[in-house]
Amino acid sequence: MGSGYSKMKKQARMMQEQYAQMQADQENKEVTGTAGNGLVTITLDGNRNMKSIKINPECVDKDDLEGLEDLIRAAYENASEQLNEETPDLSSMMGGLPFPQG
Repeated sequence: MGSGYSKMKKQARMMQEQYAQMQADQENKEVTGTAGNGLVTITLDGNRNMKSIKINPECVDKDDLEGLEDLIRAAYENASEQLNEETPDLSSMMGGLPFPQG
């Protein structure tokens, strides 16, 4: 267990620090999704918790609540897609380290 082991241990520690930093960055991230040309706006944090929702009164029609529900869902999906695009693939951090197959 010479220098190869210490190099691997050092690399694992660096990856752990990078992962912790990425998690902290993710928690502080906010994205906004919209639908219906801005009639519905939803803001999510990096953990996909809803921080705010804004609904333009023009799109509220008591006879078409299903349409409003669709706009809310679309705005959430829009914000969620943005998070997916901005979130790094954490599995790529494991590249180069020999982990036993389980």
